[in-house]
Amino acid sequence: MLRFWSVLARLAVPLLRPHLRRRARRGKEEAARLPEREGHGVARPEGPLVWVHAASVGEVRALLPVMEALVARAPRLHVLLTTGTVTSARQLPHWLSPALAARLTHRYAPLDVPGWVARFLDGWRPDAVLRIESEFWPNTLEALRTRGVPVLLVNGRMSARSAAMWRRLAPGLARRMLEGFRGIIPRSAEDAARLAALGATRLAPPGDLKFAAEPLAAEPMKLDALRAAIGARPVLLAASTHPGEEALVLAAAAELRGTFPDLLTILAPRHPDRGAALAPEAPHRATGALPDAGPVYVADTMGELGLFYRLASVALVGGSLVPHGGQNPLEAARLGCPIVLGPHMANFTEAVAALEAEGGALRLPDAAALAPAVGDVLTNPELSRSLVAGAARVAARMGGASAARLPERVAEAVLALLPEGGRG
Repeated sequence: MLRFWSVLARLAVPLLRPHLRRRARRGKEEAARLPEREGHGVARPEGPLVWVHAASVGEVRALLPVMEALVARAPRLHVLLTTGTVTSARQLPHWLSPALAARLTHRYAPLDVPGWVARFLDGWRPDAVLRIESEFWPNTLEALRTRGVPVLLVNGRMSARSAAMWRRLAPGLARRMLEGFRGIIPRSAEDAARLAALGATRLAPPGDLKFAAEPLAAEPMKLDALRAAIGARPVLLAASTHPGEEALVLAAAAELRGTFPDLLTILAPRHPDRGAALAPEAPHRATGALPDAGPVYVADTMGELGLFYRLASVALVGGSLVPHGGQNPLEAARLGCPIVLGPHMANFTEAVAALEAEGGALRLPDAAALAPAVGDVLTNPELSRSLVAGAARVAARMGGASAARLPERVAEAVLALLPEGGRG
């Protein structure tokens, strides 16, 4: 299967290049940086180098404390961070401390084509690699294994559906990839069991970096301006939504306006570039507009979700009304926001179970239940307070001392992979 995947990737090259150019025309890639997807753009600094790979925004934010801990502990260490999305690359400078910014280089990750991966690795020559969640790319992992570069996986994630697919289609390839990791910190006990069943052997105790994250930030002046524009109106926030969800939310909002005529619905798409096509008659955050007297506001910017959770009377966690698997519900739980969850939350089963057990979220059986659930929260202050209190207990427990130490634990595990003197 590994040989088959390798040959398939090589044969796909004539298709991949026009595919990347099409993505660039749609704003999904940076045209000037497309060569990085083929492993070009090497600028390796002197000294030890750790390659950190994160798919997109959420994964980068989860790894920031780890990267901060790495450079704090190893004065000569440099970090090469690769991502796969334009939004993560453009937001990155706003998240870095001066110390980390001085010792971090960003590149777009090479696609999993043997020659492109080889060019990337031959140029950068990483001393150790840190990957997050489910970034299982066979050619990349095999190239690292062949070169003897140690790889650590953190927040190791394997859904039941993905595990079944690997078992059915390529169990040998799954085992070879997983055995190649020098260590795996699984996201949860369930993920650990699925990874072990597929062949992972070096499993550490579970831990989730996303639970260790700080509450989403909000600039006070921007928050005050939004509060002034909204006034006393009730606010339904649809946070980090995916295609198909916005229509379901707007339908529920239209139903609710019979009881709550001044309801403001804020749509915050997971990928802000989709915002322009959502509710075109409404004011859009990307244009600098504030909410007006209309029923809808589109929050199509990056890095401002903390503003809108603080403004929400009730929030739907996106990716849960459609079969995406849900976004992180603890972001809302940390900010005192009553939470509503759709039926599709497979990406955060542990957090969802804890929220349900503590009465910290309303779980919907389907999209039709959204309007009644939101109406209950808006008309029942005691229910709202109870949801906030239950969510706060879960956030405190899951983001407690053990979670707070996890970034340092990961950093120490990465540094232990470096050759002698790599901390110097």
